[in-house]
Amino acid sequence: MDYKTLIREIPDFPKPGILFYDITTLLKNAEGLQSIINDLASRYRDENISKVVGIESRGFILGCPLAYHLHAGFVPVRRPGKLPADVFEVKYNLEYGSNCLAIHRDAIEMGERVLVVDDLLATGGTAAATVHLVKQLGGKIVGCAFLVELVSLGGQKKLEGCAIHSLMTYT
Repeated sequence: MDYKTLIREIPDFPKPGILFYDITTLLKNAEGLQSIINDLASRYRDENISKVVGIESRGFILGCPLAYHLHAGFVPVRRPGKLPADVFEVKYNLEYGSNCLAIHRDAIEMGERVLVVDDLLATGGTAAATVHLVKQLGGKIVGCAFLVELVSLGGQKKLEGCAIHSLMTYT
């Protein structure tokens, strides 16, 4: 299936000069949604994944059904103040400013095989921060999976050493 035909491109969003790739048009298509989850699941089926870590918020959309197909647990990585128990947090830089992510301290056991999932790999800061959190808990990163990768933004550089899989790439 050509997923790009199911993604709406919105120019000048959220600000002038940005071309936004809206995945909601793909997600609302039942065949498209099933196909992306099946494609990701088939890629990681033999990797003995213990936990799928989804990054807030669109990583949750992909991560939960993927975890189900892989017979793995699902772990959310969220913005500060959104998780109710003890957390580890990491601050990281964005292109214009900084942000922070959190994970429950008991979310991952030492040595568990972890797949990090998000909708988009752009500059790589958010994914790299998530990888850092998983490693802080003792998880072993099996890979990072994305629906879309914006290759020209160089996000893979921040994820060196991680096996990256993107269903679609844009230059």
